[in-house]
Amino acid sequence: MSALRPLPRWADVVLLPLLNLLLAFIVSGLVVLGIGHNPFTAIWAIVTGAFGNGYNIGYTLYYATNFVFAGLAVAVAAHGGLFNIGGNGQAYVAGLGVILVALALQDTHWLLIAPVAILAAAAFGGFWAFIPGWLQAKRGSHVVITTIMFNFIASALMIYMLNRVLKPAGVSGPESAMIAEAGRMPKLGQFFAPFNYTPVNFSIFLAIAALVGVYVLVWHTRFGYALRVMGQNPTAARYAGISNSRMIMLTMTLSGALAGMVAFNEVLGVQNRLVLDFVADAGFVGIAVALMGRNHPVGIALAALLFGALYQGGNELQYVISGLDRTVVVIIQALVILFTGAMEGLFRPGLQHTLMLFSPEQKAEAIERETVKSES
Repeated sequence: MSALRPLPRWADVVLLPLLNLLLAFIVSGLVVLGIGHNPFTAIWAIVTGAFGNGYNIGYTLYYATNFVFAGLAVAVAAHGGLFNIGGNGQAYVAGLGVILVALALQDTHWLLIAPVAILAAAAFGGFWAFIPGWLQAKRGSHVVITTIMFNFIASALMIYMLNRVLKPAGVSGPESAMIAEAGRMPKLGQFFAPFNYTPVNFSIFLAIAALVGVYVLVWHTRFGYALRVMGQNPTAARYAGISNSRMIMLTMTLSGALAGMVAFNEVLGVQNRLVLDFVADAGFVGIAVALMGRNHPVGIALAALLFGALYQGGNELQYVISGLDRTVVVIIQALVILFTGAMEGLFRPGLQHTLMLFSPEQKAEAIERETVKSES
């Protein structure tokens, strides 16, 4: 029997996650059935809550925008063999860069503020990820540990900044001053009526550009080649003349810069000020998005849209079915992460066998066996 061949890229990025997702939904349906509700009704409520009208779609796209940035941040690091769990902290600190730029330039038009805010978000987020990268490259401290710890440091730093430095006089809550009207990035609802009263804004186009940019960077540049070599075999990379320590620092900086775009979306496009916990754990959801999307921009886009739909659909679920709330959606998310992440190889051998049956080489071997059998 021929050895199992690796799955084609399309099957690895699209088909295998779909099978794992289907299994997650089946198990989720059994959970809903076990608590006394119709699983088909619950799933339909989530679907219509996410895509039933322009308002719901707008919120789904808003969540998906953040998840694209967070997923790309995890994916870029993963291609270099690094596991960046600090997306939350990097996005949080990047919010500081965005609000400082926005408040300093708020008397100008948002079109002039946005490019500077993007650079500030990338710089602050990238710096917050560079430090763990430097610690691993120069001191051997694992980025998994340091990025987790830096999440807590970022949280404490932002609490201090919002309570002691950025809070304007007369405001009781921990928040910065509001950005002036002219400096706020417009919502898509101002140009497309079905999205009225939703937070989706022009950041969604930046997310699309980031997806394309990461694809080109990882698979069509020398840096991307060096990144993938280091991720697959650091020893070979070193013998090929690639500086692993330099690549680690650059990769983590780029990863943090991508995570920082969550702050650009939230601060300039949604909140119009800096508030506590505006990241809302998007960095951790980005880990699931990257795992499900196989660290490929196409897969990340689809996974981000799925998690955006689960978030928005879960918010609507509690209003449609009495006795069900977002807890059910949390269970579904956990099962999706379980089957697409920890148990992603469950269907892989069977899928490899199935695809081999339809390959030209396998067909030729089958014909040859039949010929030999008939001749004997």
